[in-house]
Amino acid sequence: MADSEINTTLPFVTRRRALGGTAIAIVGWQGNAVASIDLEKDQTADPAVMAGRKWKAAQEETVRLCRQQQRLERNLVEAIGFPCATVRLRDGRCVTLHSLKALHEVLDLDPEGTATRAKAEADFAAHQMRWDKGDREIGYSATLRAERDAADRAEDLLEALSKTPAASLVGVVAKLDAALREGRSSEDDAEFPWPQIRSALDDVIRIGQGLVPEQMFLNEMLQPAPLRRREGDSLHARTEADGGAA
Repeated sequence: MADSEINTTLPFVTRRRALGGTAIAIVGWQGNAVASIDLEKDQTADPAVMAGRKWKAAQEETVRLCRQQQRLERNLVEAIGFPCATVRLRDGRCVTLHSLKALHEVLDLDPEGTATRAKAEADFAAHQMRWDKGDREIGYSATLRAERDAADRAEDLLEALSKTPAASLVGVVAKLDAALREGRSSEDDAEFPWPQIRSALDDVIRIGQGLVPEQMFLNEMLQPAPLRRREGDSLHARTEADGGAA
């Protein structure tokens, strides 16, 4: 009889925090060339611009760490596999269990399977030890913690940006751009309110270029950058260049 697999929530798969109920899969996009300003140059004393710089740096660090921990996690999975134990039930079916909780839930239904339960627990513990050893060697959990800290910092800075009054159109652009990057699932997301915010952002930039051309630039501010979107419980880094998980 073909083996079946009971999947449970893996305690090792990356937990993600996301803003406004959005998930935390990351999808690459090509920024609108019209919606581009330079927040790296000291063109204004606008506090919103300064807050936008800090948030952008924290967001980029979060993305860098996300990609790094995903690479390390893939290495662990390929070399060791997620900790699990496979048991044969009394009806002949084989099940693969990825947590002790799942193992106990399944084997508690078979009170006569004491020996089976003890062996499954030992197999799981041995697999867990191999995973933990590999984790320490490559620094996966440490990188995951660093990514979570960076994501928390980026979230705090985004909240600070939203509470910082803009003193110029450049500051308004910084706030609208941050909202788009964090909230929409893709560059051309057609769901409300993203087209409306995108349109307002383009309007502010166009008007600002006419009123204060020395403060508005078509340059690197909105280069291709990651956005957040919901896609299950894990975060996937993807760009148009690589066409898949980074």
